[in-house]
Amino acid sequence: MVCILLQKHSLLRRVFEIYGSLPQAAKQAVHRQVPILIRTIRSSPDLLGIISDPPADCRGLLMQVLQTLTDGAVPSQDLISSIKNLYSKTKDTEFLFPVMAHLPKDEILSVFPNIVNLPVDKFQVALSRILQGSPQHGPILDPSEILIAIHVIDPEKEGIPLKKVMDACAACFEQRTTFTQQVLAKALNQLVEQIPLPLLFMRTVMQAISAFPALVDFVMEIMSRLVNKQIWKYPKLWVGFLKCAILIKPQSYGVLLQLPAPQLENALNKNPLLKAPLVEHASQPNVRSTLPRSILVVLGLAEDQQQQPAPEAQSSQNQAAETSSSAAEATTEVTQESSAAS
Repeated sequence: MVCILLQKHSLLRRVFEIYGSLPQAAKQAVHRQVPILIRTIRSSPDLLGIISDPPADCRGLLMQVLQTLTDGAVPSQDLISSIKNLYSKTKDTEFLFPVMAHLPKDEILSVFPNIVNLPVDKFQVALSRILQGSPQHGPILDPSEILIAIHVIDPEKEGIPLKKVMDACAACFEQRTTFTQQVLAKALNQLVEQIPLPLLFMRTVMQAISAFPALVDFVMEIMSRLVNKQIWKYPKLWVGFLKCAILIKPQSYGVLLQLPAPQLENALNKNPLLKAPLVEHASQPNVRSTLPRSILVVLGLAEDQQQQPAPEAQSSQNQAAETSSSAAEATTEVTQESSAAS
């Protein structure tokens, strides 16, 4: 078979056409011969044509051909173009794996949601190739860029389950030597400026602090910035913000006291166990002196002036009471005089 195909490349398409209908034993025989054939003909025009527009039911054979063509060799631009054409027709992300290290950053980012949508083990393969890149150009994306690319995915818009995005994040956190404390800080520092904030942002903040407790001061700064961004306007992120505050207390008390009074009250209503230690913290003279009265009222450290009569109103009430008392006394005197006259 190999000799015939070497002499007549045009017959190669026929092999791909019948591959899907072959019994398993015949497919195995084809797979044994393919590496020899492909290493000989390399990227011939006939083969590139098949890669660009393959027959149906030949995925296994096609994957072997692509792996053979790129094994230990820098793929030609013609081969890369053919594989990109193949991907555009099939949307099968795995076809890009053999040339992934040689694609430009913008193209990787454009297909990144589909990479995240892969099974975790295959996502990790793609991740490795992206981080390794090519000998000529190095990594396509650095670790912080990968984290950012994962977080900016809109699951609803992209049609990707949220769990897939979460799994991708988890896969990154497993690689502590690559996704280091510094990498996480760099990524979070950029993600906090995203508009709108990524849905999984607070979850990743909590994962980061759990993985690297030394990030606590950095996380405090992030949370303070979130207060300035009115994090409570994003209900799901607000819940995560409060969970994070509980996770890193007592360091988070200072940030909680930066909240406006209504939001602090909401936070304490949702997490009643926070109130006692927060009150204790706020009662320290050096802390209390910096807090607005509205916050002290929420904490029960000051009375709500709105619930007390204003001084003018209290004075008017006293005067009215005195007038009423005087009138009553005058009425009594008149009654007594009338009785005496009778």
